[in-house]
Formats: sequence, structure tokens, C-alpha cells
Amino acid sequence: MASPYLKEACVESLEQALAAEAKGADRLELCAYLAFDGLTPAPDLIKKVIGQVKIPVRVIIRPRNGDFKYNEEELNHMQSGIELCKKLGAEGVVFGALNPDNTLNIEALKQLTKAAKPLKVVIHKAIDATPDPLEALQQLLELEGIDTVLTSGGKSNAFDGAETLKAMLELAADKIEVMPAGKITQFNLQELHAHLGAKAYHGSRIVGELSK
Repeated sequence: MASPYLKEACVESLEQALAAEAKGADRLELCAYLAFDGLTPAPDLIKKVIGQVKIPVRVIIRPRNGDFKYNEEELNHMQSGIELCKKLGAEGVVFGALNPDNTLNIEALKQLTKAAKPLKVVIHKAIDATPDPLEALQQLLELEGIDTVLTSGGKSNAFDGAETLKAMLELAADKIEVMPAGKITQFNLQELHAHLGAKAYHGSRIVGELSK
């Protein structure tokens, strides 16, 4: 029987990617340096993972650790990363950008989304650093080309942010996939799904522990 939701595993090596697929992940988010909440992985790793797994791979585009306030040079670097992911056959790219006041940098997001076509576009947890994730989601609903929003509902994990996540899921309806993330594991996913009813969930341990 088909699962009522999609499980996206966050991985940072080929070994983890293969293990996640074997354990039942439906999709992968590939990144480097999970300790920094994920940075853009090396081109050879992107190529190897896409070449060796059969499930879709989305690649994080994040040039450095720290905040999500990028200058023109960093945005150009992100655009180059997106072009590379297109060439290597990624299903999608994952990014976010904020203004100095922590609101969404809509112009930067438009620029990157345009560069990403026809790939799937995911706006990552930068949205959780905005003053009001619901308001930020409303802005994203008005942009073209965004498929998914990865969020903990403005909190450090999906359970603390559950009420906001529920409101975000209602607001997005079928227009954008709102994908809850943050401390979701194979052991608590069912409980969270019973409360939220989302169509997709994200986590580094969503299908269990993945060996290094």
C-alpha cells in the first residue's frame, strides 16, 4: 500500500544517500556540513549521488554558514551552483535569501528561481528566521515557480512549530507543498502526521540512522 506521505531524507554523503534509499526514502536532499544546517555539496558528490540512486535528488544551494543575507557576489555564486545542478540532473534545488530586516529577499528569490527553471524549487528554513513565517509564505504564494517550502513553523523543530505549520499547510493548500522539518524521525513521524496531515516530511533520520 502506498504511503500517505513522502519521506525526504537529508544526506551528506554517497553512503548515506544509498542507505536512505534502501531504507525507504522517497526523495533526497543532498548537502554538505549538516553541522552548519547544510551547505552546497561538492560537484563530484552531486554527480555520484545522482548517478547511483534511483530516487529524486534535490541539492541545497547555500554558499556559506551563518545568516541568509547574501551580497551580489554570493548570489552569483548560488546561480552558478544552480546551473551545475541542472547539468548534473538534479530534480530540484533548495535555497533561501533574506533582507537585512530578516524579511524574504523577494528580488533575490525571483532571480534564483528564474535561474532554476525547469528544476523544482524549494525555499528552505530561512523562512523560519523571518518575523512572520505565515506572512512570508503568503509572499511566496504570489511568486511563480516555487514548488516547496521547507519549514519548522518558525521554531527550532516541527513539534514546537506544529500550530504554525498547520496554519501554513492550510494557507498553502495545493498551491505550494509545505514540508515540515526539524527533529522528525522514523519514531515520531506518525504522531506528527496525525496532527498535521502534510504530504511530505523532511529529516536526516526520517528513515532511521544513516551510517557515515
